[in-house]
Amino acid sequence: MNLRSLLLLLMVTTVVSCKAPPPKMTDDTIVTSQVNGVTLTHRYVVTPPKEFNPVNDEYRALYPGSIMSKPDFGGKVLGALKTGDTYTMLGLVEQSWFAISATDNPQLLGYVPQRAMVVSERYDQALKSDRPRVKRAAKKTTCVAVDDSSKACQKGDSGTWILD
Repeated sequence: MNLRSLLLLLMVTTVVSCKAPPPKMTDDTIVTSQVNGVTLTHRYVVTPPKEFNPVNDEYRALYPGSIMSKPDFGGKVLGALKTGDTYTMLGLVEQSWFAISATDNPQLLGYVPQRAMVVSERYDQALKSDRPRVKRAAKKTTCVAVDDSSKACQKGDSGTWILD
């Protein structure tokens, strides 16, 4: 009886002292990282930046650029910006990329290049300056030789002939 009790007690202490394995990390697992004294919350698939300069300002997307998992084009595409939508630019990271989040959620979505976004206050101005301008055709002047030494030219806007 004592031997059975001793074995049972030994088995119970062995099972109790075992730790459960850590949860398996998936791309959607939420993790936190600390970079330059700033704590960033992000999905596991998003690589934390090596450098981080906080900005926390609202920016708007100029075109449907890709949101990347790391601050270069070699990362995984996590989604796309929606043209004209407002995002919070959390900070500037290495290679001059922006770390962004949704305006209603401070969680880091990923990284976009600087040219993909502009400060919200300058969005309309940026669109106007980026529009292609229609070039006016050069006005033709119709000239006719009158003599060997003179000519007559017609003004395109009024139809008046001028002798030279």
